[in-house]
Amino acid sequence: SYWFIESETLGKVSVGRTRPAAKTITETNLANTKDVAKFSDVEDTGLGLGVRFANGVIGLRNNGAIFAYRRLIDFSGDQPGEPDYGQLVRYDSTEMAGFTASATWGGDDYWDVALRYAGEFSGFQVAAAIAYGKETSADGDANMIDECLAIAANGTANCHQLGGSVSVMHTATGLYANFGTGIRTDENIDTRFDAPNRADKNSTFWAIETGLQQKFWALGATTLFGQYYDFNGGSDDRTDLSFDGNPANAFNIANTAMDMLGGGVVQKIDAADMLLYLYYRHYESDVTLVDNAGITQDHPPIEDLDIVVAGGLIRF
Repeated sequence: SYWFIESETLGKVSVGRTRPAAKTITETNLANTKDVAKFSDVEDTGLGLGVRFANGVIGLRNNGAIFAYRRLIDFSGDQPGEPDYGQLVRYDSTEMAGFTASATWGGDDYWDVALRYAGEFSGFQVAAAIAYGKETSADGDANMIDECLAIAANGTANCHQLGGSVSVMHTATGLYANFGTGIRTDENIDTRFDAPNRADKNSTFWAIETGLQQKFWALGATTLFGQYYDFNGGSDDRTDLSFDGNPANAFNIANTAMDMLGGGVVQKIDAADMLLYLYYRHYESDVTLVDNAGITQDHPPIEDLDIVVAGGLIRF
């Protein structure tokens, strides 16, 4: 929970467990897919499923738990540029010429700054956002930045990330496009990774969605869309991965990759303020596993993942 004080002229100050300024910074989207088929945040659509290798074995973590597909997107599944909730002090400015600025501090110790824009000109609606954040301690309310590793001796972390996104829609035709990207860097990975000569400190992603949103009938707007997502992850010291069914044989994760191609339809029902949605996603993934000496371990390929998502969202 959190509390806030807000002024129409001075802005808003929030204190407590809340979202940092950079939250959803890579997810700007003017279409009705925003809340039901996020183009840049794919972990919510079935990626809690266990990784399956071509030999039929489900991947296991070094603690014996099933290794979920989302953990191929760093540890938690948050895309680079996207922080987590925390105990924070946040400031949001009032709007000026379409721009709003935000900043947060807390999490012992995390800070970020963000700038957002929303406007309309020459028949186009435009929204954009960019943010930068840094974490320097993984004690207390830790890991505002996913996979931020602390040096064990003093708890000092050194992670930073940059993310942004833009959405443009042609008002008359409903044609639109979204683009999001981010990079996350952990400067301490080579001090914690079991194979430091193979440590990769950077994780990056980019994603795009294009589509058509138009009110073809009185029921409400119909959105037809296609999406592509590309992630390339660095080393992961929070968990290992076994491909033979024995967690004792888990190896270090030196690098991961995931691509997603999908598309679908969203139908809005104006009378109920409701969204009905149906879409398909195809995922292809890869992982580089190494032993403590940094030697690459051959393993069966990860099976592709196909997901169909259908449902409805009613706003109260």
